[in-house]
Amino acid sequence: MSKVFSAHAVSVDGYITGRDPGAGRGLGDAPMLFDWYFDGDTPSGVFDGFKLSGPSARIFDTLAGRVGAVVAGRNTYEDSDRFGGGSPHPAARLFVLSRRAAPEISERQTLVTTGIEDAIAAAREAAEGRDVALMGGGVLTAALEADLVDEVILHQVPVLLGSGRRFFQELPKHVRLCLVEAVPAPGVTHLHYEVAR
Repeated sequence: MSKVFSAHAVSVDGYITGRDPGAGRGLGDAPMLFDWYFDGDTPSGVFDGFKLSGPSARIFDTLAGRVGAVVAGRNTYEDSDRFGGGSPHPAARLFVLSRRAAPEISERQTLVTTGIEDAIAAAREAAEGRDVALMGGGVLTAALEADLVDEVILHQVPVLLGSGRRFFQELPKHVRLCLVEAVPAPGVTHLHYEVAR
């Protein structure tokens, strides 16, 4: 069966955006969370225009190559200017989890309003045996609560943002993680965890 994972760039103090994120403002004042996408000399084999360090390219392209569908939360969707009507991944369909209608959803995107279980089930079907990637702290929290997450990958950037949108939200239970791999790279440390069951 396909796996469900989350892979996010995150500050050391746990933020995935800077101050004042939103439509037209992107991730707020935290572009440095993604400098490592462009600061290297190794082109990504999946994302045009990305030039990463050698270690980051290996990690990033391996993860991106696994993705068959993406589930994103409404905040991530809006902050990213609705992904221009497409998807954050060049070859994966996007499923947007939201409690409210989204008339701006394009024909290349799918709105799911009935909960995380349905969003992941629909994404798994669309992924055709490939993995499902989660985008956004709320989506990850809901999926962890429903025991649907297999892996959590943190691309930890050495910066303290002090505010913004936190990645990890309050969970009603403990979740144990097992470190699979830690890869230091220029401007980022890649931490790959499996969810212990």
